[in-house]
Amino acid sequence: MKPSHIEHIGIAVTNLEEAIKFYENVLGLTCYNIEEVADQKVKTAFFRVGETKIELLQSTDPAGPIGKFIEKKGEGIHHIAFMVEKIEEQLIHASNLGIALIDAKPRKGAEGLDIAFLHPKATSGVLIELCEKKEMPSK
Repeated sequence: MKPSHIEHIGIAVTNLEEAIKFYENVLGLTCYNIEEVADQKVKTAFFRVGETKIELLQSTDPAGPIGKFIEKKGEGIHHIAFMVEKIEEQLIHASNLGIALIDAKPRKGAEGLDIAFLHPKATSGVLIELCEKKEMPSK
């Protein structure tokens, strides 16, 4: 698969505004993007740390994936995301190796990335997200 880098680490939080204050005031990071991903029932905030990002995730619906995660496990690290090329081929490759997929096909995630998740039961308990940045067509 050969990811190029860790794209981001996703952290589930109950209060996005309070969590942003911690990352800005204590760690000295700058929140550069806040966006809602309606189909994933989540509001996100991003910080850069070198080439890697921290993504804070607040559920917009208790029945959504982050709401369920926090109810079951509490706040904390939710997933680790790797940047890959040819995400569709990577999903086929993982499936052929017997890796359980949450997403058989990529979908749109925050910051315009194509994303797909590998099931934690196949990855030693870690929710793995694959990300690909598609080139914008030239005009």
